[in-house]
Amino acid sequence: MKRGCADGSPSFSCACYNLGMKIALVVYSLTGHTYEMAEEIVNGIAGTGAEARIYNIKDVDVDKDFIDSSSGLIIGTPTYMAGCVWQIRKWLEEDSKSFSLAGKLGGAFATAHYAQGGQDTAIMDILGQLLVKGMLVYSGGGAFGLPIIHHGPVALDKEEDHYERSREMFRIYGSRFASECLKLFS
Repeated sequence: MKRGCADGSPSFSCACYNLGMKIALVVYSLTGHTYEMAEEIVNGIAGTGAEARIYNIKDVDVDKDFIDSSSGLIIGTPTYMAGCVWQIRKWLEEDSKSFSLAGKLGGAFATAHYAQGGQDTAIMDILGQLLVKGMLVYSGGGAFGLPIIHHGPVALDKEEDHYERSREMFRIYGSRFASECLKLFS
């Protein structure tokens, strides 16, 4: 799969695509699965002309200036104990207090091992936090047809080939999310 920009650069932000629209992804990824799915979302975003950056709070500091100037913010979490991981909750409740999030479009996604493992609960927990921060919350629901993504996409790594089949859904989610940002904020 091609990654990066049309000019072949590894960056997801190049002159050929950058139309000024920015979308940030803040994730926690210990095993790499959540980060991989964030990359798929970024691949979908890249096709719309928006700039996207991923921040894995496990490894890097989040660029406050980039997030403050972004139109959208997508939060990604592994599912743990039928909810989002504490690192994401801490970032939402404490670390992001000084960020300008109100009025932005927000979204969420989750990775998990098994179906019915709490990934919807994890996503809804995040979406609730985004609403409290004054953000708009994105849901394509069934309005765009298949795949129907009500709350946010989910990838399951222990359910046959669901993880690999989910990649396309994550790209579509990224494209739809970015298109909505472009409609709302350009």
